[in-house]
Amino acid sequence: MNCSADSRSIDVTDILARLKRLSAAEEFFSVLGVSYDPKVLNVSRLHIMKRVGQYLAEEDFSGLPDQVIAARVRATLERAYEDFAISSPLTHRVFKVLKDHDPNKPAAPGHTFVPFDSVLKRFGRE
Repeated sequence: MNCSADSRSIDVTDILARLKRLSAAEEFFSVLGVSYDPKVLNVSRLHIMKRVGQYLAEEDFSGLPDQVIAARVRATLERAYEDFAISSPLTHRVFKVLKDHDPNKPAAPGHTFVPFDSVLKRFGRE
């Protein structure tokens, strides 16, 4: 199932201020008119929104008309959504906790990571 955006054009008036007042990921998709699969959003919502923030931090919107800002933010949301629609949050590791415990990177000296599963297995044998 896909949640489709309205076919009408989006309201771009004061778009940045309006976006700052939103809280749910679904609201961002709705306001920006971006379609999404609820299954993807349910699994990766925090990762998608974090990635949007990372992408938007690279943008400079000063002096741009609302229509241009809305188009850029919409494209950014679509880009972030696609990142996680085609691969898992573990692939992208946008959050520090996932970056710090990447099994493909050795642990820093003095910072050994012990998987919780291995601790539980020890207790199960005793």
